[in-house]
Amino acid sequence: MNYLLFILAAVFVNNYILSQFLGICPFLGVSKKVETAAGMGVAVIFVMTLASAATYLIYNLILVKLGITYLYNIAFILVIAALVQFVEMFIKKSSPALYQSLGVYLPLITTNCAVLGVAVSNMQAGYNFILSVLNGFGGAVGFTVAIILMAGIRERVEGNDHPKAFEGFPFALITAGLMSIAFLGFQGLINVSTIVKAMGL
Repeated sequence: MNYLLFILAAVFVNNYILSQFLGICPFLGVSKKVETAAGMGVAVIFVMTLASAATYLIYNLILVKLGITYLYNIAFILVIAALVQFVEMFIKKSSPALYQSLGVYLPLITTNCAVLGVAVSNMQAGYNFILSVLNGFGGAVGFTVAIILMAGIRERVEGNDHPKAFEGFPFALITAGLMSIAFLGFQGLINVSTIVKAMGL
């Protein structure tokens, strides 16, 4: 039960896009169609979950043991870049249409600050391996929920009448701001530190 609450907190309370404002570039760039947004979300779930596991192991088994923890940023980015290359090759082979629609945003997962942010926050919070993976998975699901919601809103509004000044990017920014305010309603429902203490970690 505590693990489920921990994941829900990562999805809704500590949403990396709408609460912590990380990963805004792909969020605004790939959220024009629900299908493309869902594809990006699945890719981010895969990369962020595996990156959380891999960066935990590299940090604790290599960097800490060798006393070179100050190199964590470089090590984490290298791991994320390798995972993104793997995802890119897989999508290119399995779904060329999705690969074309994602375009430049797929390799940009490498520099997506949400993916790096979850790895760094796991390290700073001192989470164990299980919590690191769950936080990565929950954060990625939160990213996917936010980007699909945004794409759905943008698709719905696209055909409606609205002032020319709000067309395109201005509307996307206003929508993102309103979604962020809505997600603030989840603050206080789940306290992550209380859950971690309850698990004795």
